Amino acid sequence: MNEFKKEARNTVRRGANRASYDVEKINTILDAGFVGYVSYIFEGRAICLPMAYGRSGDTIYLHGSHKNRMLLSLLEGKTGSMTVMHLDALVLARSGLHHSVNYRSATLFGSLEKLTDPDQKTQALKCVVDHMMEGRWEGIRPMLKKELDGTLVVAMTIETASAKIRDEGVKDEKGDMHLPVWAGLLPLRQIAELPESDPFLPEGVAVPEHVTAYYQTHKYNVNVSDQT
Repeated sequence: MNEFKKEARNTVRRGANRASYDVEKINTILDAGFVGYVSYIFEGRAICLPMAYGRSGDTIYLHGSHKNRMLLSLLEGKTGSMTVMHLDALVLARSGLHHSVNYRSATLFGSLEKLTDPDQKTQALKCVVDHMMEGRWEGIRPMLKKELDGTLVVAMTIETASAKIRDEGVKDEKGDMHLPVWAGLLPLRQIAELPESDPFLPEGVAVPEHVTAYYQTHKYNVNVSDQT
């Protein structure tokens, strides 16, 4: 499947020219994120909460306590929705009306299932941890049985999805182009700063390679455009 089928729930209506249903593009947005905004209904009211997640193929994994009302509500309703969004730039126009942002967002719709098999739960939690940082699971202590038993793990199978992306400059009125008002983009990005070791670490415990590798990849790099 190269594209998700357009249905009523995933079809982008406003700004449809910015929509994408490409599976690979949507997965790229998901894999670059850390937090998903999960929507659910609790006692007849809509609620949206940020959650850490992991993705494996067409499955999103979420976890929490066995009393987590969001996960329980999702399981009760058997369906759910989650959005991941990246803010890439502030679009500063000549008029307030045309101020905007450049962004990449993906909204998912799927069915929910509670995982009960210990091996499946373990693999799902590994997926969540490694989604945060590749190789992290292998660098930490194994999960205890009581921890696994005390964790509610939910799998959401992505049934359909859509992305919406704005990646362009200022769109001002032609009549405003002559005004002596600065307009342009202010690019934004997420960077990693130097790792800070926990003060209670035993002597001699160094920052692991997977952490330093992540830092080197995502640290701030000065380039020519930064000097202008």
